Amino acid sequence: MPKAPNPLIDDGDRRGVLSAVARAVHRSRLRHPPPGPDRPAQLLALAAVVADAVGEQLTADRVVAACGDPGPVPGEVARTAARQAVQYLHIATRLRDLAADGDVALLRERALRLVLYHQWMLRQSANFAFTSHPDARTEQARLRINGLGAPGDRLRELYQEVRATAGRADRPEAGA
Repeated sequence: MPKAPNPLIDDGDRRGVLSAVARAVHRSRLRHPPPGPDRPAQLLALAAVVADAVGEQLTADRVVAACGDPGPVPGEVARTAARQAVQYLHIATRLRDLAADGDVALLRERALRLVLYHQWMLRQSANFAFTSHPDARTEQARLRINGLGAPGDRLRELYQEVRATAGRADRPEAGA
């Protein structure tokens, strides 16, 4: 049975309402978003997130190294590795969400790559340490794991660079 039209709303009113909605949606797309934070604010925000990533490194490095220790690896190492991987996932999300332009965007991308490496290394070391099909090759690879290595150093160096750049950007230049 066909649906009876609503006698309170005729087709002309429907078209008018739809046109008004379409115009409102179109106008909202034309509005320009508010300007993002200025360069010093972007650098300070980036420095704060990278500082958190560096702050997580000691635990992450210890967990990765523990995955490469000879003999059975305690189950607590797997739990800590999982927690640290989640921490780095949250930090990566925060980095992606940061507003960044120009050279700040390049610094943010470097930081993101290093943070994602840390997350990947935590997962891979735990996979080696807690494999369900151990074999000689896997064990040899596992025993070579000894920490985050050079990418950990690069993240700390990047933090120092971002902090120094933020300090310079925050100070007004002499003679300006």
